[in-house]
Amino acid sequence: MDTTDPFAANYPAPTATRPLLGLTVLVVEDSRYACEAMRLLCLRSGARIRRADCIRSARRHLQVYRPSVVVVDMGLPDGNGADLIAELAQVETEKSIVLGTSGDDALEAEAMAAGAQGFLGKPITSLAVFQQMVLAALPVNRQPAGLRVIEDEQVSPDEIAYHDDINYAAELLDNAPNDHALDYIAQFLEGVARSVADDRMENAARALALRRAAGETATSETAHIAGLIQQRLATKIAI
Repeated sequence: MDTTDPFAANYPAPTATRPLLGLTVLVVEDSRYACEAMRLLCLRSGARIRRADCIRSARRHLQVYRPSVVVVDMGLPDGNGADLIAELAQVETEKSIVLGTSGDDALEAEAMAAGAQGFLGKPITSLAVFQQMVLAALPVNRQPAGLRVIEDEQVSPDEIAYHDDINYAAELLDNAPNDHALDYIAQFLEGVARSVADDRMENAARALALRRAAGETATSETAHIAGLIQQRLATKIAI
């Protein structure tokens, strides 16, 4: 199988019930919860999924094979997802479909300007929306023939994945984060907390982000987030 062609003819053909059959989706996503949602969406759609948790890891994947679709989170631990989108848009060989994603809808314009063909706002739980976004960007010969069954289904990731995200944030805080790391922790926690409707954590993360954006000391906001993290780790996400 040709791993450099994202739409090689020897891939299985899509069907009405599995319209993304034969496609490989590379999800560049730091949140385990968001990635689990994508895994469920791909599973229901017939696509295979691979994950990279940062830009560096994504580049290693892309040196080995060319995925059909790349879904890039805009806020990653080692840089702006828009930079990776721009790199993919400039590839001279067969191009993958590139979609940006974020819990901040204001970043859609940045993703599209960098070269994305679409944007998925988090939380991504609708099977119909996910499939339509991918299909709309696919070449005509990769579209499923005939009528397509549109499943009005919402996926529900296991909250254990959110526990993993909270644990990840705890590790970052334990490592005496610098200014850049604090900014990243704030946007990471705000996004994943919104996905699971953890209002207290989302509000605390937003407060930290606002204080950081104002250039003010955020000691109390950071301590508040650390306390919320410990509560969730102790109670296995009793939200």
